[in-house]
Amino acid sequence: MPFLTESLILLGALAIFFVTLGKGRTREARVIALVTSAATVLAAAVTLGQEATLFDGAYRVDLFSQILKLAFAIGFVLVLLMKGKLPDIQGEIKPEYYFFLTASVSGLMMLVSSIDVITLVVALELSAFPLYVMVAMRREREGQRTQMESAIKYIMFGIAANGIMLFGLSYLFGLTGTTSLRDLMPRLQPFLGSPVALVGLAMTFCGLYYKLAVFPFHFWTPDVYQGSSNETAGLIASLPKIGAVAVLVRFVSLASPGDPTLSLFMAVLAGASMFYGNLVALMQNDLKRLLGFSGIAHAGYALLGFVAMDRDGYTAAIYYIFAYALMVIACFVAICRVSRDGTNVAMEELAGLHRRSPMLAVTLGVGIFALAGIPPFAGFTAKLALLKAALNQGHLALVVIAVVNTVIAIYYYLAVVRETFFRDPADRPAVVIDFPTRALCVALVGGILALGILPQPIIEAIKSSL
Repeated sequence: MPFLTESLILLGALAIFFVTLGKGRTREARVIALVTSAATVLAAAVTLGQEATLFDGAYRVDLFSQILKLAFAIGFVLVLLMKGKLPDIQGEIKPEYYFFLTASVSGLMMLVSSIDVITLVVALELSAFPLYVMVAMRREREGQRTQMESAIKYIMFGIAANGIMLFGLSYLFGLTGTTSLRDLMPRLQPFLGSPVALVGLAMTFCGLYYKLAVFPFHFWTPDVYQGSSNETAGLIASLPKIGAVAVLVRFVSLASPGDPTLSLFMAVLAGASMFYGNLVALMQNDLKRLLGFSGIAHAGYALLGFVAMDRDGYTAAIYYIFAYALMVIACFVAICRVSRDGTNVAMEELAGLHRRSPMLAVTLGVGIFALAGIPPFAGFTAKLALLKAALNQGHLALVVIAVVNTVIAIYYYLAVVRETFFRDPADRPAVVIDFPTRALCVALVGGILALGILPQPIIEAIKSSL
């Protein structure tokens, strides 16, 4: 039972793998992926109270990991519904695309239960390598041949970040003589003031900052978003960020509460990420690049919780990244459906969307307002929790920086709203959406509102799991 969720998604990935051995089986692969995603949601809900330590102490199932697995399972369903018919993926390799997607989500689910450095690295790579391939699977067309460049940038930055992280982990292993995170914490405490321990932790964080797109580990983000298909960019922008925050919580908690050196290090990165992401986003016309730079800024906001270095801060960071995943998926649903044959969407292509497809316009509007931090949406409540956690620990200057950046971000977010609701559609055709897309839009809008209006049950569940 404790391993039920992982078992089901691995079985689903194996079934899709056998489907890929034939030709023209896209429909079968999609059906298996959808059935697998629904089964994992049920399994994650059923096993929410399970606790166990598996695989010789390298893997722990507890409330913390099970809440995150439920979030991944729900995200898996949302991402599959967002993808639709994959118009920008080559037809003959669509079954493989579903296989890589399922394999990546299975890696993320195992990542949050890994309490040993070795299993953690294996799960991290299992979640990452399929994404490298999925970026390259976008079909070539006239005037659009950037997917290979994006895939190469993504994998090269990924390998470099993973190498730095492994080097940092080797320092921690050298100091403590163990790969178990449970034993690493008490053994590392006497060395936390030493340069070797600080360098080891900092280098370990580098790999996780890459996943989260924190400045200066962000260089891949806008290019990969722009070069990959709309559906792949929506996946990369959402679920892996949850995994990165979860693992970062495990490592930051190794340090003493209020450790000034580590706290200052993360505060500097948070401020730089917010300013860089928001200021460069002001100049973007491609909607995916805009969301890419916006994602860098939101990574900076998420770091506010880690700067606090207490349970309230970690709770706020996890809650924020849950909300961010819903908000960004809502935006990418609109991008995927407005896009003509899978091409990238420029700002002017949103003109008059409120007339062409009111449902998509509302979904995009809710996602954008939530990203901007406008009440009563999830973005406002989550950002408020982060600011409160940082302020309680005396980080007033960082809180002021975050508020200033929120004001900067409102400018380019309102530019999207202006195109969507206040421009004339001219000769642009109506956007027809099917029933699954309508259901997805309702679910996303409802989820963003629910997280904003009734946050307390989820916040309390996260806090108790920590």
